Amino acid sequence: MKQQLRPLFDRVVIKELEPDRVRQSGLLIPPGSHEPPPQHGIVLAVGPGMDWWAHVGMEMPVKPGDHVVFPYSAGTWVEVEEERLLVCRVGELLGVMEPVEALEGLRAGE
Repeated sequence: MKQQLRPLFDRVVIKELEPDRVRQSGLLIPPGSHEPPPQHGIVLAVGPGMDWWAHVGMEMPVKPGDHVVFPYSAGTWVEVEEERLLVCRVGELLGVMEPVEALEGLRAGE
């Protein structure tokens, strides 16, 4: 029977994207550098949030399919159906990658 990991509370399940060791500038980040680069992944599942969040009108800030950035040290890695997945708290995420057009619309007050 195929299994799927359902996160609890304010946790998210992320599938890591291939680590990109070359920046857009073309600068190669050598393996073993002192500060590991942030990692990228796709959100597969999100928990319901915390009980008290509804009282303050807060929702989970990410949804399945979001491309997120997280620090090297975030969460715990688990293996499900021979796939390596990260489970971490939503507060550990650094941000969500969005198209530039979406960000420009927010800045313009749309």
